[in-house]
Amino acid sequence: MSTHEDTFARARRVLPGGVSSPVRAFKSVGGTPRYARRGEGSVLIGEDGERWTDFCLAWGPLILGHAHPVVIEAVQRAVADGLAFGTVTRAEIELGERILKAYPRHDRVRLMVTGSEAVMTALRLARAHTGRDKVLKFGGCYHGCADSMLVRAGSGLVSFGIGDSAGVPAATAADTLVVPLDDDEALEAAFRDHGSELACAIVEGVPANNGLLIQRTEWLQRLQALCRAHGALFILDEVITGFRFGYHGFDRVAGLEPDLHSLGKIVGGGLPVAAVVGGAAILDRLAPEGSVYQAGTMGGNPVALAAGNATLGVLAEGSTYRHLAALGEHFDGLPKGGVQWVRQGSIVWPWLGSGPPPRTDTALDASLKPIYAGLFNAWLAAGIYMPPSAFEVGFLCGAHTDSDVERLVSVAAKAWAARA
Repeated sequence: MSTHEDTFARARRVLPGGVSSPVRAFKSVGGTPRYARRGEGSVLIGEDGERWTDFCLAWGPLILGHAHPVVIEAVQRAVADGLAFGTVTRAEIELGERILKAYPRHDRVRLMVTGSEAVMTALRLARAHTGRDKVLKFGGCYHGCADSMLVRAGSGLVSFGIGDSAGVPAATAADTLVVPLDDDEALEAAFRDHGSELACAIVEGVPANNGLLIQRTEWLQRLQALCRAHGALFILDEVITGFRFGYHGFDRVAGLEPDLHSLGKIVGGGLPVAAVVGGAAILDRLAPEGSVYQAGTMGGNPVALAAGNATLGVLAEGSTYRHLAALGEHFDGLPKGGVQWVRQGSIVWPWLGSGPPPRTDTALDASLKPIYAGLFNAWLAAGIYMPPSAFEVGFLCGAHTDSDVERLVSVAAKAWAARA
């Protein structure tokens, strides 16, 4: 029995499914989860000393790569001063100012711990601000594990939510309306029939948790216009996209003006930090100024904020974004074999179905899973770590090289050809 097999067997005696987050269990790709011991730049190092070029990158936070020296030094300094204080600190002011520099339309930030918490807080603010209860979301967009977001679309153009997870009360799910992405008719129908009831609409500008579903800019802008026309807030979930395409949000890329943004991943630089960003008229509804409650023991944790501040400090210099832009161009020029790769900025995903890459999640059926499993295991054997799920995306980072992406693409092409 290998170290990984032995360790996973031990884990299953303690942890549900042997993991702390489901996709890590390798259920959809087969085999035994690989246990990581450390990371260096673009490399993930396993318990037995294996080295994998990492394109999962902790699911997105590590835009600088593993163990960036500036981030590690900042965290070590913070740890030496103490792990947590339960008081206000200068670090939270600094991170708030760095975030607002990237989101100049807004003037308030509330820091918290997880992306799910940021989404939950944004929804609560929207309901308090509008006095309405219903929320509009879109099939294929993932907004964390809050009950009201764990819903899927039904059979009609506009459906009331049905829980995707056991334990989600029907009454909670029913306040969430779900329509398909990229569907003009469904979007108009949602606002025509329910616009006066909607507290907000929430969307990922680049849906990247069910494949990489690149949206039409005009569709996103129409969604924003309908929110404005009906008095609903427009929330852009940027847990993945915040600071991904430059020292700014996806709003600048798409010409959007959201009322609220939810942030996570990159703003923590590898440690748990998330945020809600918006204007004072909305954010000052939060306690202690207002009556909307949000709190947490680890909100504004100084060690986590040290990682976030250091990461955003490096990103503000600009060289990482220039490197990623060049790396993306190199990626685009590589021969892909029969694999259709989708890329937006430093996010990449192999589309293994037929036809052009989809904009909706309806094309993502179970038949793609064994195809992806073949690619995944070929990558793993070649020393490459991609996400262990057909519908999760990969990420490029500042530590990747041209040869790294060349190997990623060439191994996929060979594995694809071998299955024919």
